[in-house]
Amino acid sequence: MPGLLDKRREGRDDVEIPTASMADIAFLLLIFFLVTTTINVDTGIGMTLPPKLDQEQQPPPVKERNLFKILVNSQGDVLIEGELASLNQIRDRVKEQVLNYGDNPDLSESPDKSVVSIKTDAQTPYRIYVQALDEVMMGYRDIYDSVARSGQTQTGERVLEQTYPSYQEYRTGLEPEEEDKIREAIPRNISIAEPDLGDEQ
Repeated sequence: MPGLLDKRREGRDDVEIPTASMADIAFLLLIFFLVTTTINVDTGIGMTLPPKLDQEQQPPPVKERNLFKILVNSQGDVLIEGELASLNQIRDRVKEQVLNYGDNPDLSESPDKSVVSIKTDAQTPYRIYVQALDEVMMGYRDIYDSVARSGQTQTGERVLEQTYPSYQEYRTGLEPEEEDKIREAIPRNISIAEPDLGDEQ
């Protein structure tokens, strides 16, 4: 009997699972996940840089009164014009500087001459730096919103033919080739100074 069973086993083909299509399935799954997966990319901070100066060309001179200095040190402390301040004060101080129109001799002569300078230390916490920059931007945004709502600058100079609920609404309605009249009247002059390297030099 055992010999008969052995003969039957010898005559049978081994059963195999077909794996030829497994590579195709794995390839299709790979393509599917590559196409459908979104990868979050840090876009950084959007800034419009000024044109590069020629080698011989000197940067334009800026009067001391037109330069508004913000320093963020290595401990994350904010100094405005050399005095210790909080992040929350930056926005109002920027608006005061930019919209001075020469009234206060310690502040800027006009919005187009005003320059906000932000300087950091090499060890400055990045979060504090970004918050300080955001506050400067929001100071300008508040100014632009005010001009969009009134259609004119603080001095009464007419900038827009009509008023808008906000600066964002005005920007949304602009054609691609159309000039931003608010930004023309009150340019956003921000200088990001190179950080101090401290003891690492």
